[in-house]
Amino acid sequence: MPTRSVPAVSFEFFPPRTLDQSFKLWETARALAPLAPDFVSVTYGAGGTTRQLTHEAVTALASHYGLNVAAHLTCVEATRDETMQIVDDYAAAGVREIVALRGDAPQGAAAWAAHEDGFASSVELIEAIARRGGFTIRCGAYPEPHPDSADTAADVAFLKRKVDAGATSAITQFFFDADTFFRFRDACVAAGVDAPVIPGILPIQSWTGAKRFAARCGTSVPQWAEDAFVRAGKDGERALARDMAIDLSARLIAGGVDRLHFYTLNRPELTADVCAALGVAAAEHAA
Repeated sequence: MPTRSVPAVSFEFFPPRTLDQSFKLWETARALAPLAPDFVSVTYGAGGTTRQLTHEAVTALASHYGLNVAAHLTCVEATRDETMQIVDDYAAAGVREIVALRGDAPQGAAAWAAHEDGFASSVELIEAIARRGGFTIRCGAYPEPHPDSADTAADVAFLKRKVDAGATSAITQFFFDADTFFRFRDACVAAGVDAPVIPGILPIQSWTGAKRFAARCGTSVPQWAEDAFVRAGKDGERALARDMAIDLSARLIAGGVDRLHFYTLNRPELTADVCAALGVAAAEHAA
């Protein structure tokens, strides 16, 4: 099947905790909704701390903007019954997509641990949602080893378990080099992972923040990127971030990728600029 030159796109938002953050989320949704994303996802805070806020944001985005919203759901600090009640609540609200994740350890915890009456892994969560039915289930993927994983081979094997359990696509953690994704994609194909693996792109809003995020999730920071941001300085940071995201996206598309997922951090400008450079615009979807 030929690769389309203009990719399908999707966007990640986070639920607002303050009035100012609420305005930023709605401004972001208003700016990006005309690009007709395949879906938008809404995250959970660490330890499930934004569970109710996530539900409110998901339902508002679906009802006010007509977006296909994929709600993040984790296994953290909840029983199986509590977690599945959230699934039922989403179904009642008309939500039809879930991004099923293990989740991070609660703040202050030394390591992740399953609730004694909860799901022990994302595989168990995916299996339960699949048995219930009625949802498209997406999951996470890691082109570089997850902090709790032995190596990439273990991550690929676990991704296959998630797909076998019922996930129909995977969204990757962000990365800096296209070859990192291509190596991971090839390993997934070799392991028999037959679901689409969608690369996650982080348009860098702050280089300091991006490095901090990378350290938490196991993304390696190449020296060339560090050197480039040092040379660019504060005044040139935004232009460099834009060019880096466009170049990475273009390389992925040239390598056969036809879907891209953008981590917006509820700031639409860079993501909109990158999409425009790739030819993703409202006019592309008008027909």
